[in-house]
Amino acid sequence: MAYNILIVDDSATVRSMVRKTLRLAGVDTGEVFEAPNGRAALETLQQQWVDLVVTDLNMPEMTGLELVEQMHDHPDLKHLPVVVISAEGNRARQEQLTARPGTTFVRKPFTPELVREAIEYVLEPPSCVSSESTN
Repeated sequence: MAYNILIVDDSATVRSMVRKTLRLAGVDTGEVFEAPNGRAALETLQQQWVDLVVTDLNMPEMTGLELVEQMHDHPDLKHLPVVVISAEGNRARQEQLTARPGTTFVRKPFTPELVREAIEYVLEPPSCVSSESTN
C-alpha cells in the first residue's frame, strides 16, 4: 500500500534528505507533500489526504511539538501517525511527544533503517500478546 506522506521541516535541504531517505528505506510512497512549519502543515492536512506526518521539532511560526498538539486536539487528525525526526536532546520533550499514541521519535542524524523502523512502528503498531502465549 502506498502512503501519502507530509514532510515538515523549515529546511528545504532536510526535507529533500527525508524524501530521499524514504526511497532508500523502501517506503512505498504515494504523494509526498512538504511544509516549512507546523502552520503550513496544518493547512496541507486540511486540503490533502495524508497517511503519515514526518516532522522536525524546531521550526519558526509553529513548532513540531505545537503541530502534534494541534493534531491531537483535532478530531480528524488525532489518530494520524507521526514520526518526529529531530536533533532535540531534551528527554522530557521526547517523552512528551511519544506519550501520544501513534507518535515516535528518531534522533538526527538518522539512517534509512531507523526511519523505516519508526514508520513501521507507527503504521503497524506491535500486536498485543495473547494470553495463550504468556502461559
